[in-house]
Amino acid sequence: MSEFVLQGTSSRPTRRIDFTRELNQEQLVAVTGGDGPCLVLAGAGSGKTRTVTYRVAYLLEQGVDPSSILLLTFTNKASREMLDRVSALAGAEAKGVWGGTFHSIANRLLRMNVAHAGLGYTPSFTILDEEDSRSLVKAVMKELKIDPRARRFPSASVVQNILSFSRNVMVSVEEALEMKHPNFAPFSGELEEIGRIYTTRKRNANSMDFDDLLVNFLGLVSHPDIGPMLASRFQYILVDEYQDTNALQASIVSGLGQAHRNVLVVGDDAQSIYAFRGADVKNILRFPTSWPDARIFKLLTNYRSVPEILDLANESLSHNVGQFEKDLVGVKPRGKKPLLVPASSARQEAAYVAEQVLALRAEGVALGNIAVLFRSSAHSQSLEMELVKRDVPYEYRGGMKFFGRAHIKDVLAHLRIGGNPQDEAAWLRVLNLQDGIGAVTAASLARQVIVATDLSSILGADVVQALPARARGGWSALTTTLRDAVANRKDPASMVRSVVTSSYQDHLEREYPDFRDRLEDLEQLALFAEGYPDLSAFLADISLYDDVLAGRERGAGYDEERMVLSTIHQAKGLEWDTVFVIHLADNAFPSRYAMDAEEQIEEERRLFYVAATRARNRLVLTYPMTMGSETLVFNRPSMFLEELPPRLLERVELREARSIALPRGGGFSFDGGFHDEETIVIDRSGERTTSSKPGSATVWKKKT
Repeated sequence: MSEFVLQGTSSRPTRRIDFTRELNQEQLVAVTGGDGPCLVLAGAGSGKTRTVTYRVAYLLEQGVDPSSILLLTFTNKASREMLDRVSALAGAEAKGVWGGTFHSIANRLLRMNVAHAGLGYTPSFTILDEEDSRSLVKAVMKELKIDPRARRFPSASVVQNILSFSRNVMVSVEEALEMKHPNFAPFSGELEEIGRIYTTRKRNANSMDFDDLLVNFLGLVSHPDIGPMLASRFQYILVDEYQDTNALQASIVSGLGQAHRNVLVVGDDAQSIYAFRGADVKNILRFPTSWPDARIFKLLTNYRSVPEILDLANESLSHNVGQFEKDLVGVKPRGKKPLLVPASSARQEAAYVAEQVLALRAEGVALGNIAVLFRSSAHSQSLEMELVKRDVPYEYRGGMKFFGRAHIKDVLAHLRIGGNPQDEAAWLRVLNLQDGIGAVTAASLARQVIVATDLSSILGADVVQALPARARGGWSALTTTLRDAVANRKDPASMVRSVVTSSYQDHLEREYPDFRDRLEDLEQLALFAEGYPDLSAFLADISLYDDVLAGRERGAGYDEERMVLSTIHQAKGLEWDTVFVIHLADNAFPSRYAMDAEEQIEEERRLFYVAATRARNRLVLTYPMTMGSETLVFNRPSMFLEELPPRLLERVELREARSIALPRGGGFSFDGGFHDEETIVIDRSGERTTSSKPGSATVWKKKT
């Protein structure tokens, strides 16, 4: 068996590190804590990266062979940052340290050892990217004569997601379906068969996908000869973000650590928010049970946020049962209480946030130091429109901007046909969604709309005869949907909902693993459409938004400063001076899909905690008290807001200057704690003036 060993240099660190001076007491104890299994609970803003890198530098200073140190991370960025910091501390000797993501370390070790592992691969194996994997899954489905468009079978993308989840969580396909896609449970047998053939085809081609890297990494660790050799060579194992590990990764760490038992995992159970990817918070919660002699170190000194924000975050998290007890303690001087801002609607919420951003910029806060965070990408739509109207540049993180998303464009294409039956581009998009209609047929049919006089002639019998037989059933449903759309041109919200419920929802479930999030986007689109008198005005506004945004992005320089709009999941690990957390209404945050199980509620609460602890100096929590305009639906505030004592918040009451937006007695309030009203006016430039006279501005009452 061959093996390649990365050799460290004989040079000592370029300087002697004064650990006592450069670390706080909590960090120092964790860094110099000695051998054996250790769990470092690193609270938000407590210097986690610093602690990990100093731990590696400390081991090197103690004379540990660099090549016997393994540092596992979740991202290449984290790996590079940590190894660069170790190099800065320890000099050339750090070059011998094994550091990288689980997948990159798996790749290196497999190429060194796979020939002797009996896994069916040679060291020259190729790695399939996501697109390659999906293409192979499609080929297997075609081989089995499975056509997702002929029945409600999941698409290759969803099949790929199901198989991946099953392997990472180490459950059967049937169990994975029960956990993530119960609507596809009847197909479990066929999905297992696809998985078997897919695995065989990869092995025959000497190819691995990303999941295979980890599965076969565990295969090495479990091998009777190779496993003990690997466990012996890595004397010290450090794992970053351990709360994000799945069952497969935790098993790898456990196997590698058996020889020396010097396993140090760093993480924060309070920031475990990726269960949808297979991460299991129980891995970190059970670490002391899995390693009975483990010592626990807590990093609770927060260097990021003012104490008022930490008080709120600590209080919120205290409602979780499954956790390690800990309270963050700040070192910054006291600042401002977080603001709680109920708005009459999503539009008023967006207007308030936009005006506050402009006011902050006028006060000297850079746009790049301001972020708006939300539970779901669906919640950004009203704010995006408002920012474009006010010419506020922003960067969107966590996917496409709202009106650029495929499912939004699909549904809008149906509506565009309702408004203009000769819209060839819209027809092309809609036709390509139909079962049994390929690109050639779609292009031919789309060209016919140019010469048609009205929708009835487009949907006539001549077109039906030209369709492939398998496409006619779907065409019938489409014609009904489009005729309904034309009949409802005065009600664009009903048009959106009609398109979704008639056929598009089935398409989403079949095509996208995250179909629930996409359905939520479409409901937000319908709610937004309720504010328009007819289809023409609705589509015109969206077109203007797209045009303005495209023009701005064409003219924007790389150095243009932008505020950040982001899902909370994308914001983890980041921080800003000012953070707005919007749409904190029940059934939105926590998500209505999380209400069935306490474990899911606790993860949603951790998500709120992560959002709150991104803010350094200002935290603003908002929610719309109503949704819709034609038919008002009253929202309760998020349960995470109702759990907070009023003393932790400063409540702001919004109202429109020209008219009171909220029906009397129609909202919800927190009991006690608010008094001494002061009226503040914000003019359209964002300047604040104390006033009691209504004008063309947004007015609110601040209670202290």
